[in-house]
Amino acid sequence: MVSLEEIPRLPAETRRAHRLVNSKFPPISLFDDVAGEKEFDALHQLQALTNPRLQAETGDLGLIDREDIPFGIAGCSYAVAPFTHLNTSGSRFSDGSFGVLYLADCLDTAIAEVRHHQEVYWHNVPDLDFDRFVFRELVCEFSEAELLDLCQLPLDDPIFAPNDYTTSRALGAAASAQKIPGIRYPSVRQEGARCWGLMTPRYVRSIVQSSHLEMIWNQGVTAVNIVSQP
Repeated sequence: MVSLEEIPRLPAETRRAHRLVNSKFPPISLFDDVAGEKEFDALHQLQALTNPRLQAETGDLGLIDREDIPFGIAGCSYAVAPFTHLNTSGSRFSDGSFGVLYLADCLDTAIAEVRHHQEVYWHNVPDLDFDRFVFRELVCEFSEAELLDLCQLPLDDPIFAPNDYTTSRALGAAASAQKIPGIRYPSVRQEGARCWGLMTPRYVRSIVQSSHLEMIWNQGVTAVNIVSQP
């Protein structure tokens, strides 16, 4: 595996990217209701007294350093969610023990990435012949400052293996351990496109909801439709 020291870092350019999240998970507003850590602690303690489901909604706050939470931005809850609600099955750059905020350079790339993973998941659900899944499109602005840039590596590097995440997870673990804020890499599901895996939400400047989409499942994803736009 290429060492972290060999991988170039990106300058502090602002980027705009896209993400799809399943609409079955309602938006969480608690992070967006406060402007700072002290206000958040007070509000969280107050609401926890009357709302026993609060921890389930906000996730495990012990998984993220408070200084990494970008209080005061639009969509702070969306930025924080991947780090407090872990995907224990893991992902390309994580074994499931820490969170990663994945973003794509355009909506088509986000669809291609999510479509692949939805098909892998739902093919393993027995007797699922037809269903409809609705997703929110999120539009994110963030800084690329100090992100690792993997886009100069050859596409046959094992980091980009389509279905074997051994090498990419080792890289992600090393980056997370060294507090590197994220990784830019070529999309494996959309030729010529780019994606990002942010290891912290600290450099996110805003995340706002945009379109709603539906994926039609009929022994595979047979259609993706935009059902509403802002």
